Amino acid sequence: MPVRPRSRPRAWADDLAMGMRFAAGGGRDGWIRTALTATAVALGVAVLLIGASVPTLMDAWHGREKARENLGQRHEPPRGDTTVLYSSADTVFHGQAIRGRLVRPDGAHPPAPPGMRQLPGPGRMLVSPALKKLLDSPDGALLRERLDYRISGVIGDEGLSGPAELTYVAGSATLHKPSGYRIDHFGKVWDPPPMQPQAVLLVIMTCVALLTPVMVFIGTSVRVGNEQRERRLAALRLVGSDVATTRRIASGESLFGSLLGLAAGALLFLGVRQLASVITLWNINVFPSDIRPGPLPATLIAVLVPAASVLVTLFAQRRVTVEPLGVVRNRPAVRRRLWWRVLLPVLGALLLLPLAREQRWTDSPLNTGRLAVGSMLLLLGVTALLPWLVDAVVNRLRGGPVPWQLAVRRLQLSSGSATRAVSGITVAVAGAIAIHMLFTGMQAGYAQAYAQSGKERPELGYWGPADSWRQTEQALAALRATPGVKSARGVVTAHVGEVPAPGHPADDTRFLLIGVGDCAELRRLAALPSCGSGDVFLTDQRDKDVIKPGAAIDLNPPVMGSDAPKPRPWQIPRHTLPTRLASPGAGTGPDHYSYDLLATPSALDISGLDSSDMELTVDYDRNLPDVVEHIRNTAARVNPTFYESSTVDNPHDQQLAGVRNGLFAGSVITLLLIGAGLIITTVEQLNERRRMLSSLHAFGTRRASLGWSILWQTAVPVTLGLALALGCGLTLGALLLSIISNGVTVDWAAVAGMAGIGAGVILFVTALSLPPLWRMMRPDGLRTE
Repeated sequence: MPVRPRSRPRAWADDLAMGMRFAAGGGRDGWIRTALTATAVALGVAVLLIGASVPTLMDAWHGREKARENLGQRHEPPRGDTTVLYSSADTVFHGQAIRGRLVRPDGAHPPAPPGMRQLPGPGRMLVSPALKKLLDSPDGALLRERLDYRISGVIGDEGLSGPAELTYVAGSATLHKPSGYRIDHFGKVWDPPPMQPQAVLLVIMTCVALLTPVMVFIGTSVRVGNEQRERRLAALRLVGSDVATTRRIASGESLFGSLLGLAAGALLFLGVRQLASVITLWNINVFPSDIRPGPLPATLIAVLVPAASVLVTLFAQRRVTVEPLGVVRNRPAVRRRLWWRVLLPVLGALLLLPLAREQRWTDSPLNTGRLAVGSMLLLLGVTALLPWLVDAVVNRLRGGPVPWQLAVRRLQLSSGSATRAVSGITVAVAGAIAIHMLFTGMQAGYAQAYAQSGKERPELGYWGPADSWRQTEQALAALRATPGVKSARGVVTAHVGEVPAPGHPADDTRFLLIGVGDCAELRRLAALPSCGSGDVFLTDQRDKDVIKPGAAIDLNPPVMGSDAPKPRPWQIPRHTLPTRLASPGAGTGPDHYSYDLLATPSALDISGLDSSDMELTVDYDRNLPDVVEHIRNTAARVNPTFYESSTVDNPHDQQLAGVRNGLFAGSVITLLLIGAGLIITTVEQLNERRRMLSSLHAFGTRRASLGWSILWQTAVPVTLGLALALGCGLTLGALLLSIISNGVTVDWAAVAGMAGIGAGVILFVTALSLPPLWRMMRPDGLRTE
């Protein structure tokens, strides 16, 4: 009966399946290779799944924030049974941001945000599990004084941005307008803001720095063949298989390891995402369940990763000729051309340079793609340049001790396998240096900004609604009585407007800034010629078309986005004094505002202003322990809705240091994995040359000389690779810091550490390859068939 020819898809499937069976039953050596490939693929798959989960993660985080919040309604609802007075009461404790909300229901059926069945009553609060743990701990004693409410329950997960979030919702019997605003529902129409440039660079560079060396290593691991597989492929040729069939079978062996790595990578991803609950960056903390890739990215990863392993193996098999009596690898020496190898990093730099020159990062798909592709091209340029550099260097080496000559001659004859094995180390070191520079630069930038304000000029700023100047004086007195406070000063600021002319819309009015305070406070703002009760001053920064003696201004101007209120005109006294502001617009805070008008409280009644805020500045002795927390407790007693503006605490330092150390550990693990692959590669190369090694030993070459030759044979490519990695990593790190407008900062200790680990891999590989070397130098290695 004639045999029906197999269709092309059927032939591919059968040959790949046969290769997978060979890999599964290939003995100890086969399983070592499969495990190595599977481990590399697992790391790559885990990184890809994490990167593909970022959009889903941000959508879930923004969705919970949107559902639980209401920042005010354009048309405020009338007071009723289903409305609630609502206000923010955020605070900070030992550098940790705490989200607080105060509520005062107007009726019996107020709305409740997600995570709670009903609003807490007066004097009670619902807290997140993390905040409850902090309040119950000895470290939370000062915070318990500030949040003087009885805990009546815990907020559910759907009401939290993440498991580590510190948040509370408290019932207040004293909350009133304008400290609060009235709402009738939770959930807001809100477009999420774009991710910060630092976060974008962090996500992209983490994926690139971890994924690129894994990709290189996968390509290396599937290209290296062992003796057992070669004999098997030669046997298949002997029984009639053609060259294409043997290549597909070899690809099937790689496919088996890739599929195992795909499954292991999914399990590794599920394990790593559990760490999400303990990581907080830029106030973003999410649940592990939020980290999940979309269906399309997950499907693409599941299909493309195994397909890539097959394609890489087929590409590698082009230089290998499998004959019925063995495998032929001898090919004419290839002249390595430089132009296209330099083109890769040049293209990468050209993609990144425009981003570095932009004034501000724009979060767009185009910029994200340019950043990822440019960074990857720079890193891959290391692998492209390394073979050319090794050939260019070793071809010029002459003389030296016997071990050195043996190593150099071996590299001169064939450096391809050595450089392929080392390229993973160079890419890993370059990526680790770049991402470490990025973190170090971010950390130094934050530290410098916080040091300038929080250390050189320690002060806290507060602002909140002011009903009267008497209320402001009471707040200042309470702050001055706090232990550790050197001084407290403050003014009341208000935006007023010109009285709209008949026939002109209210939206066309110009807004002006007024500062109200006693003479002692006003003298800090301007150089007053004299000051007494009832005085009003015109500043040199005023709008001279509106602010002039005898002119009328509107104390109740329309607020953008709301209904225009009834104007409340006030006439500027004709006997006003000119003055010059001390430092208008020179910084932040009430001391640097560009006021149009300054007035004493008896000249302008604060209660006549619809939207007035007290602006308080507190100087303190930073040497006293917990003085900042005591000041915050005092401010919370005065008005829990005060907004604090300060740079006393640097929440980024510890967060960035923790993530940086974690990525450093990940880079070390990647290097060790690549070192394990380098060991297998070295042993296989020794096995291919066992007859030559036995012959050298038989002619009197010492074992120590051959051992040193193995060391130099590994050390030369690694040393040249580390030099390339250093230049590429520093260049990429400098470009990334320029993109986020940070000064270039290099942690030379960490750079030296990464280079030292890469060099340590050399000794590690050499030490573990010596026992197989001694075995291969035995006399029985001279036997042949």
